[in-house]
Amino acid sequence: MMIPDIKIIKSLSDEFELADSKQNDFMKHLSRAINYLIQNDFSRLVQILYRMDISESKLKEMLAVNKGQDAGLIIGQLLIEREQQKILSREKFKPEDDIPENEKW
Repeated sequence: MMIPDIKIIKSLSDEFELADSKQNDFMKHLSRAINYLIQNDFSRLVQILYRMDISESKLKEMLAVNKGQDAGLIIGQLLIEREQQKILSREKFKPEDDIPENEKW
């Protein structure tokens, strides 16, 4: 199981209203929060997954392949993977700041 970086922990902690947790405890807290939403507020979980752009087909596939395993952990891993993809994409398409000062708007 991967340990996410601080940016991802902060983002997902805010999204799932988690208290500050250490990197090595984060997945346990995240999966617990996800499992709580599965049982008590499924529509909120669906909204979060939609907003965070989690692929429905990939989610269904991962849950089917890992049948009998902790759904909170599986969904948590998908969320972390997606957040990592977003970070890489932002870095890749980050605008360059090497424009001379007199040419900036």
